[in-house]
Amino acid sequence: MKNLWLFLVRYNAIFWFILFFTISIVLVVQHNNYQRASFFNSSNVLVGSFYKQVNSWKSYLSLHEANEDLAAENVMLRQQIQNLIQADTSADSVHIVDSIAQGRYAFIVANVANNSIHQKSNYLTLDKGSADGVEKGMGVITSNGVVGIVLQTSTHFSAVQSLLHPDTKISVTLDSSEVFGSLVWGNNIDPRYGMVRDIPNHVQVKKGEKVYTSGYSLFPAGIRVGDIAETGIKSGESFLDLKIKLSTNFSKLNHVYIVKDLQVEEKETLEAMNQDNG
Repeated sequence: MKNLWLFLVRYNAIFWFILFFTISIVLVVQHNNYQRASFFNSSNVLVGSFYKQVNSWKSYLSLHEANEDLAAENVMLRQQIQNLIQADTSADSVHIVDSIAQGRYAFIVANVANNSIHQKSNYLTLDKGSADGVEKGMGVITSNGVVGIVLQTSTHFSAVQSLLHPDTKISVTLDSSEVFGSLVWGNNIDPRYGMVRDIPNHVQVKKGEKVYTSGYSLFPAGIRVGDIAETGIKSGESFLDLKIKLSTNFSKLNHVYIVKDLQVEEKETLEAMNQDNG
C-alpha cells in the first residue's frame, strides 16, 4: 500500500494531466456540434472495425459447427429425394411418390475419424456406431460417390471396409447401355482408380462414360461412382474389364453418409425363402 501511495505522489502530475485533458475533451464534444459529430463518426468506425474483426474470428472458429449443419441439411435433402423419387426399372420414367412413408432409404451423417488409402486393404473409422443406428453391412457414401461398407460397429464408432479393398464388390451399371457389372478395386495401387468387371464384350463403351450404382447392392440406384478412363481390357472370351476414375476423393474424406435400407429385412427374408425352396 505504501509503494502504491509513493507511486501516485511521484507521478501525480501525469494523472492530473490525463484527468483534465479528458474533461476538456468531453466539454468540447458536448458543446460543439462539429466536434461532437466528428468524434462519434470516428468512434463508430473504430467500433465497427473491431466488431467486424471479432465476427471474422467467430466465423472462423465456428466453421466446424457450420460444416456439421450443412452435412445435416444434406442428409435431410437426400432423404427427401429418396422419399419423393422412385425409379421404375421396367420403364424409362420416374414416378413421384406422394407419401414420404414410402421412402426406402434413410441416411446417417458421420465424420471420418481415421482413413487409410495406401494399404493393400484399406479401412475407415467413423464417429457413429450402434447407438446411432449403424449396423454391419450398411453402405457408406459421400455426395460424390461410394466409400465402402460397414464392417463392424461399437457403441459410438464403426469400422468401414473401404472401396479401396480387394474384397469390396459393388454392383454398377453403365450410363449409355445400362448393362451391369461389378466395381472392384482389386490390387490397384492408385486410390483414384477402380475396375468394372464382367461387362459383355459386345457392348460399345466410350471413354468418359459415367458409371452408377445399379441398386442391386447395398446402395440406392443412380449414385455416381466414376467415369470410364480406359476400355478394351479383355478378361476372357465373353467379357471386358473397364478402368474407371473414381468420383470419390479418398484422400479428402471428411463427412460421409451411412445408408440404411429400411426394407433390407423383408428382402433378405424373401431371398432366404427362395434358397430354402431351392
